[in-house]
Amino acid sequence: MKPEMERLYNECRGCKDCELAKTRNNLVFGTGNDDARVMFIGEGPGETEDRLGEPFVGRAGQLFDRMLAGVDMERKEVYIANIVKCRPPKNRDPLPEEKEKCIHWLFEQIEIVKPEMIVCLGRIASAVIIDADIRISKDHGKLTKKGDTWMMPMLHPAAVLRNPSLKPEAFNDFCILRDKLEELK
Repeated sequence: MKPEMERLYNECRGCKDCELAKTRNNLVFGTGNDDARVMFIGEGPGETEDRLGEPFVGRAGQLFDRMLAGVDMERKEVYIANIVKCRPPKNRDPLPEEKEKCIHWLFEQIEIVKPEMIVCLGRIASAVIIDADIRISKDHGKLTKKGDTWMMPMLHPAAVLRNPSLKPEAFNDFCILRDKLEELK
């Protein structure tokens, strides 16, 4: 872990800026390669992530790992983080005030990693990072550029688990990601 990421993690561990800090078991800061070309961003940790302190390690995370492997990528090559760093009760969507209090941690992580591409997993992360009016069902897989960084909304692996018929579309998003990374080499 880069020293600046370690410093940020240690600061974030002490955060009590919103109600989520009172109910968390573990801070779910982020994980992966601090020099990754790709950064994946979700909305917030679920029950398994809260228990283990690492993002995308539950059932949705296992599907995420399989889809990464399907395009010859590994978790250790990418950086994974969330909009909020603590689990919302009963896996509800993070409230606007929770996102507002927590988002600066994510922006600092992005500054440290400096990814070429940011992939937002699901509607909430995509709306916060890419475009508030995004419609994930029709906009997933579409590449846009903000400044020097490519952005792409992607179907959330949890949505694919709930609706397995989305699996081909979700995997196609990973193929789009792989192809764009090849083009950027």
